[in-house]
Amino acid sequence: MTATPTSMAPQGRPPTAQVVVVLSLLLGLQPVTTDLYLPSLPGLARELGAPMAGAQLTLSALILAFGLGQLVVGPMSDRFGRRPLLLGGLSVYVMASMASLWASSIETLIAARVLQGIGLAASVVCGRAMVRDLYEPLEGTHIMSRGQSGLGLFALASPLVGGWLAVGAGWRASLATTGMIAAVALALVLTRLPETIPQKHKDALKPARMWEHWVKIAQHRTFRAWALLLLFTYGGLYTFLAGSAFVVIDVLGVSRQHYGWLLASSSASYLAGTFACRRALARWGIARSVTLAGFFTAAGGLSMMAVTLFGTHNLWSIGLSQALFAFGHGVHQPCGQAGVVAPFPAQAGAASALSGFVLAAGAFVIGLWLGQTMNGAIWPLTMTEGILAMATAVTAWTLVRRHGNSSS
Repeated sequence: MTATPTSMAPQGRPPTAQVVVVLSLLLGLQPVTTDLYLPSLPGLARELGAPMAGAQLTLSALILAFGLGQLVVGPMSDRFGRRPLLLGGLSVYVMASMASLWASSIETLIAARVLQGIGLAASVVCGRAMVRDLYEPLEGTHIMSRGQSGLGLFALASPLVGGWLAVGAGWRASLATTGMIAAVALALVLTRLPETIPQKHKDALKPARMWEHWVKIAQHRTFRAWALLLLFTYGGLYTFLAGSAFVVIDVLGVSRQHYGWLLASSSASYLAGTFACRRALARWGIARSVTLAGFFTAAGGLSMMAVTLFGTHNLWSIGLSQALFAFGHGVHQPCGQAGVVAPFPAQAGAASALSGFVLAAGAFVIGLWLGQTMNGAIWPLTMTEGILAMATAVTAWTLVRRHGNSSS
């Protein structure tokens, strides 16, 4: 049964530079949402009288809502188009950001962060699907890499701005800033982004058809290879994001500003990885580029585990290990996000959503694990990230190498 077209995208696609700017902002909202307030996390816990596990739940609950939201947003974007879902999702995000300003308890703040996660799901899913709407897989990987470079700039700036806000204005100012950035994205989509979906699918929201699409997608070897790569590489990054503030600030006694610089150095390495990705794609193609990046990921993971095994608990050893991991992540992330949707031009939203849900569910489990095990210990952070880094490298060297091309 073929889908019935209800409308077509405008003739001709938007200029590439315009697509890259919009994509960078839509994807960049994710590190803004997570990284900007990380330097404020210990202070937030103290002000609201919440335990570390409660403070981490403001991040874990957001990630879970982000994952579950994608399962709904993806099919909805295939049914109604990318533009209306972006406008609605970004509006929800802005309102949730404003609600977080008046949060007087950790429970209220968690609820606001859940709504932010739902809005973020629309931003990321529709941004990734938009690339598949407009470009063939290889060209789309190049565009995704450029968008991920834009994301890297947001990731680089967010902890620095967050560290400054944490000291000068507090965690509420950090969350207000996320809302203002989302408002800019909303205005840009409203004024500059046309509908990109070439064909809307009237039956995309029928439960039987949704299940049929998800089963078909999940059974595809190329999708599984890229989805596992994304799960492990983002899991490693999320481990660092969720746990490093408590280790570096509370355990190692580093200032919030210096912690912001640690996050920024990781983002700078990630940004360098996205530039290296584009050069590698032109020379070696997508699967081999990821295979080679796996060696940087493995080096970062092994050195992160060595921090615990040899007792080198300091800012420099953790920072260098994270930089190696982040460089590899800069290749894995854009290739993986383009790879999961490449075989599914007619269900790009559903494929993006399913991958995003798997990724977010994994991150939520990691957050719960860290919340229960850290409590002043360093090893849960370093060993968890190290194991996930090695899983990323092995996936790159095996599954992606064998099945990474969309024709597999």
